Amino acid sequence: MPASEPHRRLGRKRALPPCPNPLFLRWLTELRDQAQEKGLKIQYTYQKAINSLNKYPLPLQNAKEAKILQNFGDGICKILDDKLQRHLRENGPDAPIHSLPEGAPPAGRADNNSNSLAPTRKPDLGSKYTAWSSVSTLIQKSLLVKTHNPARYSLSEEGLALAERLDAAERGSEARGEGSQVQEEEEEGGPGVVDLTASDEEEEEEDRTHPAKTGDSQTETETKVDATGSDPQTSRKPNAGLLLPGTYEIVLCVDFIETTGGGGSSHQRKQELVKELQRNGVNFDIRKLNVGDFLWTAREKVAPVPGQLRAAVGRELVLDYVIERKRMDDLCGSIIDGRFREQKFRLKRCGLRRPVYLVEECGAAASHLSLPEATLQQAIVNTQVVDGFFVKRVQDVRESAAYLTIMTRYLTKLYQNRTLVCRSRELEGDGASDEERGSLPSCSLMSFTEFNHGAVKNKSQTVREVFARQLMQISGLSGDKAAAILERYSTPYSLLSAYEQCSSEAEKEKLLSSIRYGKLNRNLGPALSRTVWQLYCSQGVLT
Repeated sequence: MPASEPHRRLGRKRALPPCPNPLFLRWLTELRDQAQEKGLKIQYTYQKAINSLNKYPLPLQNAKEAKILQNFGDGICKILDDKLQRHLRENGPDAPIHSLPEGAPPAGRADNNSNSLAPTRKPDLGSKYTAWSSVSTLIQKSLLVKTHNPARYSLSEEGLALAERLDAAERGSEARGEGSQVQEEEEEGGPGVVDLTASDEEEEEEDRTHPAKTGDSQTETETKVDATGSDPQTSRKPNAGLLLPGTYEIVLCVDFIETTGGGGSSHQRKQELVKELQRNGVNFDIRKLNVGDFLWTAREKVAPVPGQLRAAVGRELVLDYVIERKRMDDLCGSIIDGRFREQKFRLKRCGLRRPVYLVEECGAAASHLSLPEATLQQAIVNTQVVDGFFVKRVQDVRESAAYLTIMTRYLTKLYQNRTLVCRSRELEGDGASDEERGSLPSCSLMSFTEFNHGAVKNKSQTVREVFARQLMQISGLSGDKAAAILERYSTPYSLLSAYEQCSSEAEKEKLLSSIRYGKLNRNLGPALSRTVWQLYCSQGVLT
C-alpha cells in the first residue's frame, strides 16, 4: 500500500452527499422561514421534516412517498404536492423535480445552519416572556440562588464572578462604542427609537449575527399592517396583557379525579358532588389539575365569530386560592404513605398564596382507621398552625359542595370590579403588595397554562431539588429545615466537601447543628446534624 494512503483521510469528516430532493428541501426551507418570521411554533415541525429529508438517500417522485419519513404528516405532504403540481404547470409536465431550476438559490443543508431557528422577534411588552423567563436557566447553571418563600434571589459565587467580568467588559467597551454610536446616528439622520428592553451586548451580538436586521424589521412591520390598512402601532389594544372588569368570569375548576374513578360508595360520593354543584348553579369546569383538587380562574369572555364553528379560546388567570380536599380515611392513608407531607410541600411551591385544606369527616368509618384520632387531629392542627394553611372542616359531601358554592360567589363579588394583570411564575417572590397585605385580593395572577405546567409532579428536576427531596426523607427534617441546609450547601458535592474539610468526627457530626431555620431562627440541632452526617458519610445503619 502506498505510504500516502493510510493518513489521507484520518481526522476528516466525510462530506455529506447532496440531498436527492432539492426541490422539496427548498420548499420546506421557505415554509420554515415564513413560519419563523411570524413566530409560529410550526417552524420546529418544518425543521424536523427538513432533517428527515436530508437523511433520506433516495429520490421521491411525489410528496405522498415522503409519508414513510419521520415528521411527514398529511398536512406537509399535501402542501408539497400542491407546490409540485404548480411547479409542473408552470414548467411543463416533463420538468425535472430532482434538480433546482436554473438561477434558483441552492437549497442547502439544514444541518450546517444551526442558527436558522434563532428567534429574531422580541417579546411584546406586557407578555409573560420577559427577562424573568431566563431566571430558571441561571438557577440551573448555579449562577443564581433561590431561597425563602416568597422567593428571594441572590448571586452565587460563580454568578458574582461572571457579573464582575461582564461589568468590566461593558465599561471597557463604552469608550469604543460612543464614537461609533454617534456616527451611526448621523448616517441615519438622527437618533432612532431606543429599545429599552435590550442590552448593549445583545445589540452588538445581533449586529454580528444579523447584519440585515434593519431591513428585516422594516419588512416585518409592513407585514403586520392589518386588513384595514391601519398601522398596528395605532391599532394595538392597550389592554393586551390585562383583563378589564366585565370582560371575564370566575370559574371553579374541579380536578377530574374528584368526579371519576373509584368504585362503590366512593364513586357515588363523587357523582353527588357534581350534582350538588349543578343544583347550586355553580359555573364549574372539570379538567386535570397537577396540584390541588379545586381552584378558581378568571376566564376571558370571548364572543363567537360569525362563520366559525368554535369560539376562540379566551385567556385564563388563576386566582390565589387552591383547595386540597381530604376525607379522614384518605388523610390517614396519606400520612402513612407520605403523600400528606409531599402534597403540602407542593402546595407551598405552586405559586398560589392562599392554600386551603378541606377536611371532610367520614362518619362511622372513623372507628376503623389505622391511626388514632389524636394523631389525625394533631396533623390537622399542624397544617393550620405550622404550615400556615387555612383549614375548613365539613361533615359530608353536601357541606363540601356548599363551601365551594359560597367561595365561588364570594370570589365573584370580590373580583367583579378589579383589573387583572398576567404575571410570570418567576415573579412570585417579589414580595406582597399593599393590596395583598390588606383585605384586597391580588390582581397580579399567573396564567392557568403556566401554573399547571409548573406544578407537574414528575417533571425534570435540578440537582438542588433532588437534594432537597433526599433531605426531606429523613424523619423530622421538614421543608424549612431542608431549605436552610440548601442555603449553605446547595448540592451534595458541596456538603461532602465541607465534611472533608472537618478535622475530626465530632466536628462533622455538629457541622449542621448551628444552621438556623424558620421564622423563629431556631438551630437545626445536633441530632439532625448527626443523622445527615451518617446518611452521607457512614456505611452502617443510621442510629
